[in-house]
Amino acid sequence: MGRVICVGRNYADHAVEMGGDPEIEAPFFFMKPANVVTHAATIPFPLLTKELHHEIELVVALHEGRPFACGVGLDLTRRDVQAEMKSARRPWEAGKVFPNAAACGALRLGAAVLNFPQTELRLTVNEELRQQGVLGQMIHSVPMLLHRADELFGLRNGDVLFTGTPAGVDAVAPGDVLRAHVDGLPAYALRLEDRD
Repeated sequence: MGRVICVGRNYADHAVEMGGDPEIEAPFFFMKPANVVTHAATIPFPLLTKELHHEIELVVALHEGRPFACGVGLDLTRRDVQAEMKSARRPWEAGKVFPNAAACGALRLGAAVLNFPQTELRLTVNEELRQQGVLGQMIHSVPMLLHRADELFGLRNGDVLFTGTPAGVDAVAPGDVLRAHVDGLPAYALRLEDRD
């Protein structure tokens, strides 16, 4: 796997939720290194945070700059660490990059799911619905994101794109079970294990 390229605030309701303006905001990106990707069913609760947030996302794997497989991802964020870095006007990489910060289910070859704007994403935590949206709510389409990311970074085979999350991001705790689903793709369940 190559780089993990993530887009921020790509769903209008999430942009508003995070204090942005979906009408004027151009896409912006951040990266996670490949070594924080996990496909595990259980991971330890991350160190150095008391406010770990979930973000369900469609993940698109790339070959020759084009989508060749899709999957369900969970962009995990140490929100308290991120907020501290932002308030100090420092890079907030430490809020987004840590072991298992890019959790991802099995990838399915093909990208047909991208052709259906009503494709639904949903995330439950302990069987309670937390996030729900459709791909058509994206502010910037996957082709547009890929074009811009290629201009900025030069896309490479093996790169994956986390395409953004709908509203409803919230904190999770040790012992929680997250179940992520995107229509037409393999579902992904993740349990957060207490370190004690």
